[in-house]
Amino acid sequence: MLNDSIDLQRIRRVLVIKLRHHGDVLLTSPVFALLKARAPHLEIDALVYQETASLLRHHPAISHVHTIDRQWKRQGLRTQMDAEWRLFRALQARKYDLLVHLTEHYRGAWLRCLLGPRYAVAPARADGNWLWRASFTHYYVLPRQRPRHTVEANLDALRRLGVYPEEPEKRLVLQPGAEARERVVALLAQHALVAGAFIHIHPGSRWLFKCWPAARTAELINRLGEKGMQIVVTAAPDPVEARLVDAILASVRVPIVNLSGQLSLLELAALTAEARLFIGVDSAPMHIAAAMQTPVVALFGPSGEHEWGPWQVPSRVVTSNHVCRPCGRDGCGGGKVSECLTTLPVEQVLNAVLDLLAATQDGRPNSASPAVGTVITN
Repeated sequence: MLNDSIDLQRIRRVLVIKLRHHGDVLLTSPVFALLKARAPHLEIDALVYQETASLLRHHPAISHVHTIDRQWKRQGLRTQMDAEWRLFRALQARKYDLLVHLTEHYRGAWLRCLLGPRYAVAPARADGNWLWRASFTHYYVLPRQRPRHTVEANLDALRRLGVYPEEPEKRLVLQPGAEARERVVALLAQHALVAGAFIHIHPGSRWLFKCWPAARTAELINRLGEKGMQIVVTAAPDPVEARLVDAILASVRVPIVNLSGQLSLLELAALTAEARLFIGVDSAPMHIAAAMQTPVVALFGPSGEHEWGPWQVPSRVVTSNHVCRPCGRDGCGGGKVSECLTTLPVEQVLNAVLDLLAATQDGRPNSASPAVGTVITN
């Protein structure tokens, strides 16, 4: 332990900043839980983009979620400045003692200077200018050479402060809330779905280069349906994802329940919590399923399963053996189509699903279940 470790018992309020997408924000949830577990007296706030805030809304360790609306800058300079000032005043009133910055976003550096917490930790930036180098009291090293799961990378910020997690303290935290659960109970009854007996498939992503072809998804649904399995399909309320689902359903020959575009993120969490198994790609819904401890079959192409795979849940990760993956590109050559995904055969994904179903009982691990995170490569 370094000599500059901090004593959490002398801290009163903490601000944790994560200005990224939905999945990234959910993968910070153990940071809040660990801080609260080690110092129950702490008041811990979050600062995230407005569209991601619901994922932290019911987190038991969080006192308040502050948000930034990315539409501010499109509403005119005066409106943006007024909104930024209100946010700053709300943050200033909290009088934070510790700032935990979990990205390389320069807003974190400015907030450290403006809010003046005694301690502040952020990633070390090789290209950081004087502002970055002067803004924080502690810096942690991001895993740039060897793969490391994003949850562990987030927790490295606390390790740098001298707070070391035990394995049970690394679990994702997501609570849908009573309203979302009640809506899902009603939907299950409406569609004659039995909790723990249906398969939840979410084929889309905000980035289509992460998605499996519609024809192959449809064939997987047909094969599962022919085995007597109930299938529920979901998608975000987005025109691009809606077109993907339409293309899938055009080739589906078996009965399914289509809830695409009908659920909030918290309702999606409540739904997948009732599923026997989740099937999807590298996306926020996949991380949501992992947080709800629903077994996951995840298809990975250009993104890396070591950094972004299903976290601490029985899972099968299906990948190709392309030597170029994971490349992190938006399709081969930037062409928005990822051959490492489009070439994944239906049989390989089906076998992963059947293998995981056999290794779990009523949607949860049985005594014979193999290790979490098995990777199946063609």
